[in-house]
Formats: sequence, C-alpha cells, structure tokens
Amino acid sequence: MARIKPQALLNQSKKKKGPSRISISTIVVCNLVVAVVVLSLVTTYRHWSQRSRNAIETQSQRFEDTNAASEQKSYDLPGYADISTSKGLITVELFKDASPEAVDRFLDLCQKDHFKGMPFHRVIKNYLVQAGHSQSSIPVEEWTSKGKLRGRLNTSPKHEAFMLGTPKTKGNNNNKDFELLITTAPIPDLNDQLIVFGRVLKGEDVVQEIEEVDTDEHYQPKSQIGIISVILKREL
Repeated sequence: MARIKPQALLNQSKKKKGPSRISISTIVVCNLVVAVVVLSLVTTYRHWSQRSRNAIETQSQRFEDTNAASEQKSYDLPGYADISTSKGLITVELFKDASPEAVDRFLDLCQKDHFKGMPFHRVIKNYLVQAGHSQSSIPVEEWTSKGKLRGRLNTSPKHEAFMLGTPKTKGNNNNKDFELLITTAPIPDLNDQLIVFGRVLKGEDVVQEIEEVDTDEHYQPKSQIGIISVILKREL
C-alpha cells in the first residue's frame, strides 16, 4: 500500500469543509418572512379589534336610538285633557312619565269614546268623586272607613286633593273597569287602591260643584251628572 506523503495529508485536510456559513441573503429573506408574519398578526388583531368596537358602538347606538324613540313617543303623546262634564269643564295634566301605563290606557280609551256619557256614580263629600260605567269593585264601606281613619293619620299625604286616578282592581286590564276618580281632599291611606295618573289644573270649582250634589245613603247622586266628552291636548 502506497504511503501518503505528509504534504498530501496537509492538502487533504485543507480541502475538508468547515461549518457552513449562512449567507446574508438568507438572513434577509428570513427577516422578511418574520416581518410579514408579525405584520399579518398585527393587521388581523386590529381588524377584529375594530370589528368588536364597531359592534359595541352599534349596540350602544341602537340602545340610544331606542331610548330616543321612547322619549320621542312620550313627548308626542298628549299631556293634557279637557274633561267636559254636565257641571262644567275640568282641565287635567297627565303624568306621562310617572304613570305611563295608566296614561296609555286613558289615551286609548279616549280615542274609543269610552268616557263619553260616563256618569258620576259615587260622590263622597270631602273625599272624592268617581265616574264609571259600572259600580265600583271597592265597597262603599271601605271608602268611608278609610275616610274616618284619615283624620287620625299623621303620615304625609301620598294623594293630594284634585288628583286624577283610577281604582286598582283585579280586572284592571278590562277597559270596562277603567273608571275616573278625582280626589277632593288629601288621601294618604289609599295608595294601595288608587293609581294616580294626573292632576286637575283648572276647574277645581267644577269638581267641588259635583261634590256638592245630593246623594242617597249609598253615596250615589240623586240627579244625573256625568262626563260629556274628553278632548286630548298636547299643550294648554
């Protein structure tokens, strides 16, 4: 076997490849790929973040639009009514914000002429006058017993004089049971039986004139007295 000379061995070792070096172009390409990936991730995050913000803003806008529509509807509804009776005219203000459901029913019934020809079937002096197409579901004894207790109560009145309301009844969703009641004195102890949805602005003297009519032992007027018509108004 032929012997390899030392010089040949040296030349062979020089020819052996050392560790491969990464070229500058490869490094640049890798950096570009990483930059593209990062940019893509940032763009995607911004896109979905913007969509999320838009969705929240849309929901908020819808909520505001709903509130605005509700407020606009409440603003557009008549806030006053002229109640023409056989004794004269009574002008009332409606509590659209405080008692919206009762006011809505009252306005709807006015459109249907529900109160036209409605008689005052109960008159309790220094207490209230009440109009309805049927006898009240609240017994007279309960009204009068409350009236006797009224003088001994020291609580502040929840219902002042000349407030417009309707009695609470089990069948209160029945339009036939919707009656009108005007207090002629503070009634602090009937909060659980009355829904107050307005107050008299003009015509207190007419209410007092109705209050002064002669009644029988059941507090029913001896002479016919009632509501002729109700005219709704947006302004006085």
